[in-house]
Amino acid sequence: MRYQRAQAQFTDRVDAVEPGEWDAPALPEWSVVDLVAHLTGEQLWVPLLLAGESPDDIGPRVPTDPAELLGEDPLSAWESAADAALTAWAADDALSRTVRLSSGPAPASDYLIEMTVDLTVHAWDLARAVDGDTELDPELVAEAFRYAEEHLGEDGVPGVFDALVEVPPGADLQTRLLARFGRRA
Repeated sequence: MRYQRAQAQFTDRVDAVEPGEWDAPALPEWSVVDLVAHLTGEQLWVPLLLAGESPDDIGPRVPTDPAELLGEDPLSAWESAADAALTAWAADDALSRTVRLSSGPAPASDYLIEMTVDLTVHAWDLARAVDGDTELDPELVAEAFRYAEEHLGEDGVPGVFDALVEVPPGADLQTRLLARFGRRA
């Protein structure tokens, strides 16, 4: 399952964060700890959404504060949330369900792809923030690029990611993927 590989790729980057790097900038207005907390929170939503709950029901129950989400051990908090999400996705009928997202109802299979893409791009964000391994799984990059080409406009999504960044002719697929999400490799 690509999602599991994307989780593992992100886990490797979380595990590589040194104690003094948690406050390093990862994205505009987000530190490394904010980024890891964001993805930890997303993983905590997965079992609840797959169980048919709505964002309005889930929102008040899943903390957004990084200290609450990650506690004293961000890696363990991330791994616990990631394991719960993976277990939920492994249910026999998980991919045939409909989830209620903030944007409306969606096939769970589409949501799984979105989550895989998010993990893939954010693995690069995290690695870059701490001068880690920024080379991403090529198969995950290809899937994320296909998703971006089909679903993202060139103007980005205000408050979520910047507009498409120009890349030189012949740029590799990872560089082109990151550019689709407003990142400069």
